[in-house]
Amino acid sequence: MSVAEPLPPLYHRVYLVLRQRLAEGGFSPDTPLLGEHELAAEHGVSRITIRRALQLLAEEGRVVRRRGAGTFVLPSAPPAPMRDNLRGLIETLQVMGRRTEVRLLEFGYAPAGPQIGALLGVAAEAVVQRSVRVRSVAGVAFSHLTAWLPGEIGRLFAPEALAATPMLALLEQNGVQVARAEQSIAARLADTAVAARLGVAVGSALLAVRRQVFDPAGRVVELLEAQYRADMYAYDIALVRDGALWNPQKSRRDARGDGAAGAARHKAAARGAPQNRRKAEADTSNTREV
Repeated sequence: MSVAEPLPPLYHRVYLVLRQRLAEGGFSPDTPLLGEHELAAEHGVSRITIRRALQLLAEEGRVVRRRGAGTFVLPSAPPAPMRDNLRGLIETLQVMGRRTEVRLLEFGYAPAGPQIGALLGVAAEAVVQRSVRVRSVAGVAFSHLTAWLPGEIGRLFAPEALAATPMLALLEQNGVQVARAEQSIAARLADTAVAARLGVAVGSALLAVRRQVFDPAGRVVELLEAQYRADMYAYDIALVRDGALWNPQKSRRDARGDGAAGAARHKAAARGAPQNRRKAEADTSNTREV
């Protein structure tokens, strides 16, 4: 039985909520925030808890506390959040690699082990390449990336290349064809190591992505586990109505169709080319209207 991870201290959870509200423009820079009494009542906590949360915000330069006047939002110009579009996953990842900087923190070869071996489609004793990188935008780290590659693919390039070239570009430069990817998205709390590397507090909420990248033959050529700062990264997906379901929109032309009509055009287009057909078959996610 797994042991549940302890929750961050109460003042830190209030701090995270207030920081998110600040980032979303929920407070006017021209008027003071609510007082400690009002904020304590709003969040159902003590004044001491609110005071500690506000102190963290002040230490980060997000607010300034003026004796006798209140707490005010400080103007800031943080890096624009990175956005990823699920409709063009491979292309978007390549563009992101060109727009950001990366540091290679760990690199080596070791047996895959049962779990990683199963996800890569190799034996547990098979030797695989493992790398850990941190990607930044405007000098601020926003993603922690752990990647595994089959050993024979990893040995196609030197470790130094990972610090200079996006992984997908490296694969293609070395003759590895990339056809599609499958991924799952979940929430995760930052552990000690990841928190230090991303510059966030331990227990901060992160967006966790597990991605398998396939070649045209269906072989996994990369397994990626990525953790993103929730205040600097977002996924966008367009949906088209199809009866009682919302399905991923494949192209902007679908938006001009009415539900099933748009979906029918998409299916017809998918039948026209094997590459589009594979993409359509892989993308089976949908959300039911409630």
